[in-house]
Amino acid sequence: MPREPLLPSEMRESHGEAVARDRLMASLTLMIGVGLLLALPFALQAGSSFFLPLTTALVIAIALVPLLEWLERHRLPAPLAAFVCVLLFLLAANVALASIVVPATQWIRDLPAKIPQIQDNLKPLIEFYSNLDQFVNRTLTNFAAEPMKQPAVMAATPPRSLLDLFATSAPSALIEMFFAILVIYFFLSGWTRLRRNAITSRSSFGGAMATARVIQDVVDDTSAYLGTITLINVTLGLIVAGALWMMGMPTPLMWGGIVTLLNYIPYFGPVLSALLLGVGGLMTFPEIFWALMPAVVMIGAHLIEANVVTPLIVGHRLTISPILILVSLSFWGWVWGTTGALLAVPLLIIIQTVLNAAGKPDIAGFLFEHGTLVSDPGDLRAHRQKSRDQSG
Repeated sequence: MPREPLLPSEMRESHGEAVARDRLMASLTLMIGVGLLLALPFALQAGSSFFLPLTTALVIAIALVPLLEWLERHRLPAPLAAFVCVLLFLLAANVALASIVVPATQWIRDLPAKIPQIQDNLKPLIEFYSNLDQFVNRTLTNFAAEPMKQPAVMAATPPRSLLDLFATSAPSALIEMFFAILVIYFFLSGWTRLRRNAITSRSSFGGAMATARVIQDVVDDTSAYLGTITLINVTLGLIVAGALWMMGMPTPLMWGGIVTLLNYIPYFGPVLSALLLGVGGLMTFPEIFWALMPAVVMIGAHLIEANVVTPLIVGHRLTISPILILVSLSFWGWVWGTTGALLAVPLLIIIQTVLNAAGKPDIAGFLFEHGTLVSDPGDLRAHRQKSRDQSG
Protein backbone atom coordinates (compact mmCIF):
# COMPACT_ATOMS: atom_id res chain seq x y z
CA MET A 1 0.00 0.00 0.00
CA PRO A 2 1.25 3.47 -0.76
CA ARG A 3 2.38 5.44 2.28
CA GLU A 4 0.01 8.24 3.30
CA PRO A 5 1.57 11.72 3.31
CA LEU A 6 2.19 13.29 6.70
CA LEU A 7 -0.09 16.05 7.88
CA PRO A 8 1.47 19.46 8.66
CA SER A 9 0.97 18.89 12.39
CA GLU A 10 2.69 15.50 12.16
CA MET A 11 5.55 17.05 10.18
CA ARG A 12 6.02 19.72 12.85
CA GLU A 13 5.94 17.06 15.58
CA SER A 14 8.51 14.91 13.72
CA HIS A 15 10.73 17.94 13.18
CA GLY A 16 10.47 18.85 16.87
CA GLU A 17 11.51 15.33 17.88
CA ALA A 18 14.49 15.50 15.52
CA VAL A 19 15.51 18.88 16.97
CA ALA A 20 15.19 17.54 20.53
CA ARG A 21 17.23 14.47 19.61
CA ASP A 22 19.92 16.65 18.00
CA ARG A 23 20.07 18.89 21.05
CA LEU A 24 20.35 15.87 23.35
CA MET A 25 23.25 14.45 21.33
CA ALA A 26 24.90 17.87 21.14
CA SER A 27 24.57 18.39 24.90
CA LEU A 28 26.02 14.95 25.65
CA THR A 29 28.89 15.58 23.25
CA LEU A 30 29.50 18.99 24.79
CA MET A 31 29.52 17.67 28.37
CA ILE A 32 31.81 14.77 27.51
CA GLY A 33 34.12 17.11 25.61
CA VAL A 34 34.30 19.59 28.48
CA GLY A 35 35.02 16.78 30.93
CA LEU A 36 37.82 15.42 28.77
CA LEU A 37 39.29 18.89 28.28
CA LEU A 38 39.32 19.52 32.04
CA ALA A 39 40.92 16.15 32.80
CA LEU A 40 43.38 16.06 29.89
CA PRO A 41 46.06 18.50 31.14
CA PHE A 42 46.26 16.87 34.58
CA ALA A 43 46.54 13.42 33.00
CA LEU A 44 49.27 14.63 30.62
CA GLN A 45 51.12 16.35 33.45
CA ALA A 46 50.92 13.37 35.79
CA GLY A 47 52.01 10.95 33.06
CA SER A 48 54.68 13.22 31.55
CA SER A 49 57.33 10.48 31.80
CA PHE A 50 55.29 8.54 29.23
CA PHE A 51 53.35 11.13 27.23
CA LEU A 52 56.18 13.66 26.76
CA PRO A 53 58.71 11.34 25.04
CA LEU A 54 55.88 9.69 23.09
CA THR A 55 54.50 13.01 21.81
CA THR A 56 57.97 14.36 21.04
CA ALA A 57 58.86 11.20 19.14
CA LEU A 58 55.64 11.29 17.12
CA VAL A 59 56.14 14.94 16.13
CA ILE A 60 59.74 14.26 15.10
CA ALA A 61 58.70 11.14 13.19
CA ILE A 62 55.96 13.00 11.30
CA ALA A 63 58.50 15.67 10.37
CA LEU A 64 60.85 12.95 9.06
CA VAL A 65 58.19 11.25 6.90
CA PRO A 66 59.04 13.22 3.70
CA LEU A 67 62.69 12.14 4.02
CA LEU A 68 61.56 8.56 4.60
CA GLU A 69 59.34 8.61 1.52
CA TRP A 70 62.17 10.09 -0.56
CA LEU A 71 64.50 7.27 0.51
CA GLU A 72 61.82 4.67 -0.22
CA ARG A 73 61.29 6.13 -3.70
CA HIS A 74 65.00 5.51 -4.27
CA ARG A 75 64.39 1.80 -3.59
CA LEU A 76 65.64 1.74 -0.01
CA PRO A 77 63.75 -0.80 2.14
CA ALA A 78 61.50 0.74 4.79
CA PRO A 79 63.50 -0.55 7.83
CA LEU A 80 66.77 0.69 6.35
CA ALA A 81 65.23 4.03 5.33
CA ALA A 82 63.85 4.47 8.87
CA PHE A 83 67.28 3.66 10.32
CA VAL A 84 68.91 6.29 8.08
CA CYS A 85 66.33 8.89 9.18
CA VAL A 86 66.92 8.15 12.86
CA LEU A 87 70.68 8.19 12.36
CA LEU A 88 70.58 11.58 10.65
CA PHE A 89 68.37 12.99 13.39
CA LEU A 90 70.71 11.71 16.12
CA LEU A 91 73.69 13.14 14.25
CA ALA A 92 72.02 16.56 14.06
CA ALA A 93 71.09 16.38 17.77
CA ASN A 94 74.66 15.42 18.66
CA VAL A 95 76.10 18.35 16.69
CA ALA A 96 73.64 20.73 18.33
CA LEU A 97 74.50 19.40 21.78
CA ALA A 98 78.23 19.69 21.19
CA SER A 99 77.96 23.24 19.80
CA ILE A 100 75.60 24.61 22.48
CA VAL A 101 75.86 22.69 25.76
CA VAL A 102 79.66 22.47 26.04
CA PRO A 103 80.39 26.21 25.52
CA ALA A 104 77.31 27.19 27.58
CA THR A 105 78.65 25.21 30.53
CA GLN A 106 81.89 27.16 30.35
CA TRP A 107 79.98 30.46 30.25
CA ILE A 108 78.08 29.42 33.38
CA ARG A 109 81.37 28.60 35.08
CA ASP A 110 82.79 32.01 34.19
CA LEU A 111 79.71 33.92 35.37
CA PRO A 112 80.79 34.38 39.03
CA ALA A 113 84.12 35.88 37.97
CA LYS A 114 82.40 38.22 35.51
CA ILE A 115 79.88 39.67 37.99
CA PRO A 116 82.10 42.70 38.89
CA GLN A 117 82.35 43.57 35.19
CA ILE A 118 78.57 43.26 34.81
CA GLN A 119 78.14 45.55 37.80
CA ASP A 120 80.53 48.12 36.30
CA ASN A 121 78.67 48.03 32.98
CA LEU A 122 75.28 48.42 34.63
CA LYS A 123 76.37 51.03 37.16
CA PRO A 124 75.53 54.10 34.98
CA LEU A 125 72.09 52.72 34.20
CA ILE A 126 71.52 51.81 37.82
CA GLU A 127 72.51 55.26 39.01
CA PHE A 128 70.25 56.89 36.40
CA TYR A 129 67.13 54.92 37.30
CA SER A 130 67.84 54.95 41.05
CA ASN A 131 66.77 58.62 41.20
CA LEU A 132 63.17 57.63 40.50
CA ASP A 133 62.46 56.26 43.93
CA GLN A 134 64.26 56.24 47.26
CA PHE A 135 63.73 52.57 47.90
CA VAL A 136 64.86 51.63 44.41
CA ASN A 137 67.80 53.99 44.83
CA ARG A 138 68.97 52.28 48.00
CA THR A 139 68.47 48.77 46.64
CA LEU A 140 70.20 49.31 43.29
CA THR A 141 73.07 51.27 44.82
CA ASN A 142 73.78 48.39 47.16
CA PHE A 143 73.69 46.02 44.22
CA ALA A 144 76.15 48.16 42.25
CA ALA A 145 78.52 48.87 45.15
CA GLU A 146 78.67 45.73 47.24
CA PRO A 147 80.50 42.67 45.94
CA MET A 148 78.37 39.60 45.56
CA LYS A 149 79.24 36.28 47.11
CA GLN A 150 81.05 33.97 44.78
CA PRO A 151 79.05 30.79 44.31
CA ALA A 152 80.84 27.50 44.23
CA VAL A 153 82.25 26.65 40.82
CA MET A 154 80.87 23.48 39.28
CA ALA A 155 83.43 20.76 38.83
CA ALA A 156 81.32 18.48 36.67
CA THR A 157 82.51 17.88 33.13
CA PRO A 158 79.93 19.00 30.56
CA PRO A 159 78.55 16.37 28.16
CA ARG A 160 80.31 16.48 24.79
CA SER A 161 77.97 14.15 22.90
CA LEU A 162 74.71 12.26 23.25
CA LEU A 163 76.68 9.31 24.59
CA ASP A 164 78.07 11.46 27.40
CA LEU A 165 74.60 12.83 28.05
CA PHE A 166 73.24 9.28 28.32
CA ALA A 167 76.04 8.34 30.71
CA THR A 168 75.44 11.33 33.01
CA SER A 169 71.64 11.28 32.94
CA ALA A 170 69.32 9.65 35.44
CA PRO A 171 68.11 6.12 34.57
CA SER A 172 64.58 7.41 33.98
CA ALA A 173 65.86 9.98 31.46
CA LEU A 174 67.84 7.26 29.68
CA ILE A 175 64.74 5.10 29.43
CA GLU A 176 62.66 7.99 28.08
CA MET A 177 65.30 8.86 25.45
CA PHE A 178 65.65 5.26 24.35
CA PHE A 179 61.86 4.88 24.27
CA ALA A 180 61.53 8.00 22.09
CA ILE A 181 64.18 6.76 19.65
CA LEU A 182 62.45 3.38 19.35
CA VAL A 183 59.09 5.07 18.76
CA ILE A 184 60.59 7.18 15.97
CA TYR A 185 62.18 4.15 14.32
CA PHE A 186 59.18 1.83 14.48
CA PHE A 187 56.78 4.60 13.44
CA LEU A 188 58.89 5.33 10.36
CA SER A 189 59.57 1.71 9.48
CA GLY A 190 55.85 0.90 9.59
CA TRP A 191 54.62 4.20 8.16
CA THR A 192 53.68 2.91 4.70
CA ARG A 193 51.85 -0.11 6.10
CA LEU A 194 50.14 2.01 8.77
CA ARG A 195 48.86 4.49 6.21
CA ARG A 196 47.68 1.72 3.89
CA ASN A 197 45.79 -0.03 6.67
CA ALA A 198 44.18 3.23 7.83
CA ILE A 199 42.88 3.86 4.31
CA THR A 200 41.87 0.33 3.29
CA SER A 201 40.05 -0.35 6.55
CA ARG A 202 37.40 2.28 5.71
CA SER A 203 34.02 0.88 4.72
CA SER A 204 33.42 3.39 1.92
CA PHE A 205 35.43 4.97 -0.83
CA GLY A 206 34.61 8.46 0.46
CA GLY A 207 35.82 7.53 3.94
CA ALA A 208 39.04 6.10 2.52
CA MET A 209 39.69 9.25 0.51
CA ALA A 210 38.93 11.48 3.50
CA THR A 211 41.31 9.43 5.69
CA ALA A 212 44.05 9.61 3.07
CA ARG A 213 43.57 13.36 2.73
CA VAL A 214 43.74 13.95 6.49
CA ILE A 215 46.89 11.83 6.86
CA GLN A 216 48.56 13.60 3.97
CA ASP A 217 47.53 17.03 5.24
CA VAL A 218 48.92 16.30 8.72
CA VAL A 219 52.24 15.14 7.27
CA ASP A 220 52.46 17.96 4.73
CA ASP A 221 51.52 20.77 7.12
CA THR A 222 53.69 19.54 10.01
CA SER A 223 56.76 18.72 7.92
CA ALA A 224 56.38 21.90 5.85
CA TYR A 225 56.13 24.06 8.97
CA LEU A 226 59.02 22.39 10.80
CA GLY A 227 61.19 22.25 7.70
CA THR A 228 60.56 25.89 6.77
CA ILE A 229 60.89 27.19 10.32
CA THR A 230 64.07 25.14 10.83
CA LEU A 231 65.60 26.67 7.70
CA ILE A 232 64.60 30.17 8.83
CA ASN A 233 65.84 29.62 12.39
CA VAL A 234 69.17 28.15 11.28
CA THR A 235 69.69 31.07 8.90
CA LEU A 236 68.83 33.52 11.66
CA GLY A 237 71.23 31.78 14.03
CA LEU A 238 74.05 31.86 11.46
CA ILE A 239 73.47 35.56 10.77
CA VAL A 240 73.56 36.39 14.48
CA ALA A 241 76.63 34.16 14.94
CA GLY A 242 78.40 35.93 12.05
CA ALA A 243 77.62 39.34 13.51
CA LEU A 244 78.86 38.27 16.94
CA TRP A 245 82.03 36.83 15.39
CA MET A 246 82.76 40.17 13.70
CA MET A 247 82.20 41.90 17.06
CA GLY A 248 84.68 39.57 18.78
CA MET A 249 82.11 37.72 20.93
CA PRO A 250 83.47 34.36 22.16
CA THR A 251 81.78 31.13 20.99
CA PRO A 252 79.54 32.75 18.36
CA LEU A 253 78.27 29.36 17.14
CA MET A 254 76.94 28.61 20.61
CA TRP A 255 74.97 31.86 20.62
CA GLY A 256 73.72 31.16 17.12
CA GLY A 257 72.56 27.72 18.26
CA ILE A 258 70.74 29.22 21.23
CA VAL A 259 69.02 31.74 18.95
CA THR A 260 68.05 28.92 16.56
CA LEU A 261 66.62 26.74 19.32
CA LEU A 262 64.72 29.44 21.21
CA ASN A 263 63.25 30.86 18.00
CA TYR A 264 61.05 27.74 17.80
CA ILE A 265 59.12 29.27 20.72
CA PRO A 266 57.05 32.12 19.26
CA TYR A 267 57.08 35.51 20.99
CA PHE A 268 58.88 34.41 24.17
CA GLY A 269 61.88 32.64 22.61
CA PRO A 270 63.38 35.70 20.87
CA VAL A 271 62.94 37.79 24.03
CA LEU A 272 64.82 35.17 26.06
CA SER A 273 67.54 35.02 23.39
CA ALA A 274 68.00 38.80 23.57
CA LEU A 275 68.21 38.68 27.38
CA LEU A 276 70.82 35.91 27.28
CA LEU A 277 72.83 37.78 24.66
CA GLY A 278 72.61 40.88 26.83
CA VAL A 279 74.11 38.96 29.77
CA GLY A 280 76.77 37.50 27.48
CA GLY A 281 77.64 40.96 26.18
CA LEU A 282 77.92 42.34 29.71
CA MET A 283 80.29 39.47 30.55
CA THR A 284 82.44 40.08 27.47
CA PHE A 285 82.74 43.80 26.69
CA PRO A 286 83.83 46.49 29.18
CA GLU A 287 81.83 49.31 27.52
CA ILE A 288 78.07 49.41 27.93
CA PHE A 289 77.55 50.28 24.24
CA TRP A 290 79.32 47.16 22.97
CA ALA A 291 77.93 45.09 25.84
CA LEU A 292 74.35 45.72 24.70
CA MET A 293 75.13 45.42 20.99
CA PRO A 294 74.66 41.57 20.81
CA ALA A 295 71.11 41.93 22.14
CA VAL A 296 70.45 44.80 19.70
CA VAL A 297 71.70 42.66 16.81
CA MET A 298 69.41 39.83 17.87
CA ILE A 299 66.38 42.11 18.17
CA GLY A 300 67.01 43.71 14.78
CA ALA A 301 67.54 40.38 13.02
CA HIS A 302 64.41 38.93 14.63
CA LEU A 303 62.25 41.89 13.63
CA ILE A 304 63.29 41.46 10.00
CA GLU A 305 62.76 37.69 10.17
CA ALA A 306 59.36 37.87 11.87
CA ASN A 307 57.87 40.69 9.82
CA VAL A 308 59.41 40.14 6.38
CA VAL A 309 61.09 36.77 5.87
CA THR A 310 58.73 34.38 7.67
CA PRO A 311 55.45 35.80 6.22
CA LEU A 312 57.04 35.82 2.74
CA ILE A 313 58.26 32.21 2.90
CA VAL A 314 55.60 30.53 5.03
CA GLY A 315 52.73 32.31 3.29
CA HIS A 316 49.04 32.07 4.14
CA ARG A 317 48.76 28.28 4.08
CA LEU A 318 50.46 27.81 7.45
CA THR A 319 49.32 31.09 8.99
CA ILE A 320 47.95 30.46 12.49
CA SER A 321 45.96 32.79 14.70
CA PRO A 322 48.22 34.50 17.27
CA ILE A 323 45.59 33.87 19.95
CA LEU A 324 45.70 30.13 19.25
CA ILE A 325 49.50 30.19 19.38
CA LEU A 326 49.47 31.96 22.76
CA VAL A 327 46.88 29.55 24.15
CA SER A 328 48.85 26.56 22.87
CA LEU A 329 52.11 27.96 24.28
CA SER A 330 50.60 28.58 27.70
CA PHE A 331 48.87 25.20 27.79
CA TRP A 332 51.76 22.98 26.67
CA GLY A 333 54.30 25.11 28.54
CA TRP A 334 52.30 24.62 31.74
CA VAL A 335 51.91 20.90 31.14
CA TRP A 336 55.47 20.03 30.01
CA GLY A 337 57.62 23.11 30.57
CA THR A 338 60.18 24.20 27.98
CA THR A 339 59.80 21.03 25.90
CA GLY A 340 56.06 21.58 25.79
CA ALA A 341 56.60 25.15 24.58
CA LEU A 342 58.83 23.84 21.78
CA LEU A 343 56.12 21.36 20.77
CA ALA A 344 53.24 23.85 21.08
CA VAL A 345 53.03 25.03 17.47
CA PRO A 346 53.54 21.61 15.77
CA LEU A 347 50.89 20.09 18.02
CA LEU A 348 48.57 23.00 17.25
CA ILE A 349 49.04 22.40 13.52
CA ILE A 350 48.28 18.68 13.87
CA ILE A 351 45.17 19.25 16.02
CA GLN A 352 43.92 22.05 13.78
CA THR A 353 44.38 19.94 10.63
CA VAL A 354 42.46 17.00 12.10
CA LEU A 355 39.64 19.21 13.41
CA ASN A 356 39.29 21.02 10.09
CA ALA A 357 38.72 17.66 8.39
CA ALA A 358 36.65 15.91 11.07
CA GLY A 359 34.47 18.86 12.05
CA LYS A 360 34.39 21.12 15.08
CA PRO A 361 31.67 21.40 17.72
CA ASP A 362 29.25 24.17 16.83
CA ILE A 363 28.91 25.73 20.29
CA ALA A 364 26.97 28.72 18.98
CA GLY A 365 24.61 26.38 17.15
CA PHE A 366 24.07 24.35 20.30
CA LEU A 367 23.29 27.45 22.33
CA PHE A 368 21.10 29.26 19.82
CA GLU A 369 19.89 26.52 17.42
CA HIS A 370 20.37 22.79 17.79
CA GLY A 371 24.16 22.31 17.35
CA THR A 372 25.96 19.83 15.17
CA LEU A 373 29.47 19.06 13.97
CA VAL A 374 30.41 21.32 11.08
CA SER A 375 33.50 21.07 8.91
CA ASP A 376 33.42 24.59 7.47
CA PRO A 377 31.17 27.65 7.22
CA GLY A 378 29.68 26.37 3.96
CA ASP A 379 28.47 23.20 5.65
CA LEU A 380 27.03 25.29 8.50
CA ARG A 381 25.08 27.52 6.09
CA ALA A 382 23.75 24.49 4.20
CA HIS A 383 22.67 22.86 7.47
CA ARG A 384 20.83 26.00 8.62
CA GLN A 385 19.10 26.38 5.23
CA LYS A 386 17.95 22.76 5.42
CA SER A 387 16.56 23.36 8.91
CA ARG A 388 14.66 26.45 7.73
CA ASP A 389 13.24 24.54 4.74
CA GLN A 390 12.01 21.73 7.02
CA SER A 391 10.45 24.15 9.50
CA GLY A 392 8.76 26.00 6.66
